Amino acid sequence: DFVSILRRLYDELEYDVIITHSTLWNGPEDAAKFSLWAKTLKNTGLIKKRVIFCHMSHYQPPDPLHYTIVERSYRESWNRLVFPQIFKTADLLLCTTPIEGDEMIRLGATPEQVHIFPGGVDTEYMDNVKDMREQLYEKLNIEEDRRLVSYVGTVEARKNPLAVVRTAKLLQDNEELKFVIAGAPGNQHADVVRESRYLKNLIYVGRLEDDEKVNLMRMSYLNIIMSRMEALGLTQLEFMYCGVPVVTSAVGGQKWVVRHEVDGLHVNGPDDYRGAAEAITRLAEDDGLWERMSVNAHERASRFSLKKLTKELIAKLENLRRK
Repeated sequence: DFVSILRRLYDELEYDVIITHSTLWNGPEDAAKFSLWAKTLKNTGLIKKRVIFCHMSHYQPPDPLHYTIVERSYRESWNRLVFPQIFKTADLLLCTTPIEGDEMIRLGATPEQVHIFPGGVDTEYMDNVKDMREQLYEKLNIEEDRRLVSYVGTVEARKNPLAVVRTAKLLQDNEELKFVIAGAPGNQHADVVRESRYLKNLIYVGRLEDDEKVNLMRMSYLNIIMSRMEALGLTQLEFMYCGVPVVTSAVGGQKWVVRHEVDGLHVNGPDDYRGAAEAITRLAEDDGLWERMSVNAHERASRFSLKKLTKELIAKLENLRRK
């Protein structure tokens, strides 16, 4: 009974904002019920504060290519049943990209409800991470003169690091490049290990500590991400903040995060290994292009700092509270 829990928390804390996250659970639906109840209580004078209700869906369309018929039908049913309740009561819909915002409007939200909130790069943390690149080169046994093409993320089918392995296979003759896959094992771990076993131009290093990940980003020449589904891609923004252009499959929010020919290069989907190899080669052979994209990437990611985005959201919430 999440509604009663929200009421008890309100009685104890007198909070004035609820933000629910994700879909396919009862939290957003019950928060919508509580929000309407709280508005009624406020109008009758039984509670003092208005409760602002925000929902952050991280919505991705139930694509038949990525979901079984059972899961897809469940997602579609949830969307049809619960989203209308959320749209009727939510003050704000926090969307990671304008693409998601447009999808919310298509499903029934109003443009006024949509607030773009990509999550943001913790620039204060990243700026203060100790420089340990020399130690990381030694730990990972990577030559310092190699140009690193790095993947950071869980080794799972959705993020598709196996495509990085297959791209590396096409570039084995380029002795300047070294591919690095860093991330916790997931459901594509065995395939990545098997197919990369004899590749001299790729190293799979497993999970890194947070400070090590930042240093790997600083060491990298390019970031590669060949995801099959991606609502945003915060890791790409972190690479970009370090001045690293991105080669991406451009699915979902990726096509908005990484601007084609500006901050990086788009390829034709998650299985376009040849296109990825060509994009990497193009950047490796054109220092001027890489330098321009590096500057653009840093400038774009800097606009999405967590501190800046949070400050903007708080200002929006305070404005709603005054109404």
